[in-house]
Amino acid sequence: MINGKIDLRSDTVTVPTEEMRKAMYEAVVGDDVYGDDQTVNELEALAAEIMGKEAGLFVPSGVMSNQLALFTHVNRGEEVILPDNCHIVAHEAGAAAIIAGAQLRTVQNVGGEMPLDIIEKYIRKDPDDIHQPKTALITYENADSDGQVRSLEYMKNVRELADKYHLPIHLDGARIFNAATVLGVEAKEIAQYADSVSVCLSKGLCAPVGSVLVGSKEFIAVARRKRKIIGGGMRQVGILAAAGKIALNVMSKRLQEDHDNAKYMAEALCGVKGLEVYKERQQINMVFFRLKDYPLSSAELVDYMAKHDVIINGEDNGIMRFATHKYVTREEIDKVVDLMKQV
Repeated sequence: MINGKIDLRSDTVTVPTEEMRKAMYEAVVGDDVYGDDQTVNELEALAAEIMGKEAGLFVPSGVMSNQLALFTHVNRGEEVILPDNCHIVAHEAGAAAIIAGAQLRTVQNVGGEMPLDIIEKYIRKDPDDIHQPKTALITYENADSDGQVRSLEYMKNVRELADKYHLPIHLDGARIFNAATVLGVEAKEIAQYADSVSVCLSKGLCAPVGSVLVGSKEFIAVARRKRKIIGGGMRQVGILAAAGKIALNVMSKRLQEDHDNAKYMAEALCGVKGLEVYKERQQINMVFFRLKDYPLSSAELVDYMAKHDVIINGEDNGIMRFATHKYVTREEIDKVVDLMKQV
């Protein structure tokens, strides 16, 4: 429960833990644009180490992290191959066209994955053809907001395909620790198949703000300059980085609890008449369902739940999503399910 309400909209709604608040208060800070903020430097080094990369860059948001990756990997007018429903395409306000000047070539997401043969088909094979844009990057998510986790085998296959055509890969790793938890591996075993990775600190990890972009030293040096270009240079931001360190060191290790609670919720929602629950999509901390023969519409359900101090989002393309996180207990899940049964 957060501020007296059960909030199932997203794992972004989490608030800082008491340990985070204390660390933020006591943080050693400096001017990060000059590279003087000790706490930021520690966070960037920690994220890079966890992901098996050389360097990291702290930025205000996951959108900025992804867009910096594109801005750094891609020249204006070059092409990026990516899933048609991924965050960069659907939830970043067209930023790739505005910031990097990139052309997006989308591939239909089939069962959570871009088919390898379609990726290869979409790669521009002749860089000397003046009529075509140049393929510059492949990017995708692990895990995504549809709750799907890419297998290590799939990621290895995409890496081999990219290497065949000398292309870099950017991984939107907003929920990479959820993916690592599902796969039973360290995050660096996922990150090894990408040249750059965006790591979100506020999705389910309780940090109030921020992501870290990791990659090679050369890549991060260019990204740092481009962060300045788009207004992402921050000053005494170690106050926020202090919470990020705890997100990586502590909160990333408790996600199995959220996954187990989501599974518990999915099972319980199966007992609500009129719902079609997509149990096969429940891999991480998200539950998806459809109001099939339910007596309330999506908008009516949102209003009904709000009157009982439960905050939910409405449907997206006919699908409802509930997300579990640190501040959702099984008792609260039972309350939500009972409310839905009482309609």
